[in-house]
Amino acid sequence: MIKVVYNDKKISVTGHANYAEYGSDIVCASVSSIIYTTINGILNINNKAISFKDNETLEINILSNDNITLKLIANMLSLLSDLEKQYPKNLKLSKGE
Repeated sequence: MIKVVYNDKKISVTGHANYAEYGSDIVCASVSSIIYTTINGILNINNKAISFKDNETLEINILSNDNITLKLIANMLSLLSDLEKQYPKNLKLSKGE
């Protein structure tokens, strides 16, 4: 299961969807696409708005509270929430501290 934990300052993503084999997993591909499109969009507009590390855990640190960054993050979380409703055994979003 992919777990996304978020708050106003940070988003952490861990795990694998386990919907299908690695390389064929549409849930994992969807999550990756949503997250990396958001990261790239934010960085193309303001490369100081976020920082991120992609090791075993993907961590996005929100450094700016400007309107565009917040809207793109909200859009990303909304898309992930919609995906979670379709695949509740493979993706879990939760608000953390």
